[in-house]
Amino acid sequence: MTLKASIKSMRLRTLPLSLSGVILGVMLAADKTDVSPWTAALIFLTTVCLQILSNLSNELGDTLSGTDSADRQGPQYALGSGDMTVGDIKKLIGIFIVLCIVSGLAMISVSFRSIFKTESICLEVLGAAAIVGAMKYTLGKNPYGYRGLGDVFVFIFFGLVSVLGGYYVAARELPPLIMLLPASAIGCFSVGVLNVNNIRDMKTDAVNRVTVAIKLGMKGARIYQTILVTLGWTLILVFCAVYDFAPGHYIFIITLPLYIKHLQGVWTRSERALDPMLPMLVISTFFLSILAGAGFLIF
Repeated sequence: MTLKASIKSMRLRTLPLSLSGVILGVMLAADKTDVSPWTAALIFLTTVCLQILSNLSNELGDTLSGTDSADRQGPQYALGSGDMTVGDIKKLIGIFIVLCIVSGLAMISVSFRSIFKTESICLEVLGAAAIVGAMKYTLGKNPYGYRGLGDVFVFIFFGLVSVLGGYYVAARELPPLIMLLPASAIGCFSVGVLNVNNIRDMKTDAVNRVTVAIKLGMKGARIYQTILVTLGWTLILVFCAVYDFAPGHYIFIITLPLYIKHLQGVWTRSERALDPMLPMLVISTFFLSILAGAGFLIF
């Protein structure tokens, strides 16, 4: 097991998407109260550890199920290329489970000054659910990622939990209900990333898994993608209008051309040619989150 192969399996290009929600949540919290830099750093670290754990578990699950075959349309990772063994991946998964637990407990301890308070215990239960959810996507006897439920998981954890949870840990108070709007927006964009991945892999996925894209068909999946992106933009625009209106809060609109170009690519490309549309949506969402949060902090 080499360092290069390990990094390849971690799929670091997915990290900006996983960080998008917590970055926005923390920045919105910082707009209303003082946020400890250490708390923010530990929120980001815990998120990164969870995402890498999910990626490693996903690679192992797809390999064991036969989904990651030589015919896959996306990039080939370390297991598929023979650079790592199943045992190597399992060791890395074990390491990142420990890192998730240590980082998560440190985050809770720094923010709430104890890991035994009621709110701390609630966060610990949620963290345990996140670890299990990250692993059960493609692992186990009945992984939910193979039953068309991945979209629900991504919306909840990449959207709602990331933004609302990031806000809660950073501010040490429950977010107002209106925060459901930006949380749902990030959730929509995140589901969009998964959907593009599933559109690209429709042929190979059809062998042994069910995805929303397969259920909808090519045209339906493209319409679904358009709805996700449009709804995400509608939600974030409405949030800025009703939460605390100021023209400067809309600086994230400069990312809109990237989303338009993304949708154009989704409607005109297929299979391997769709792959560049994945990082485009990831990076677009990452910068939208930073700019949206910065708009509230600055203006």
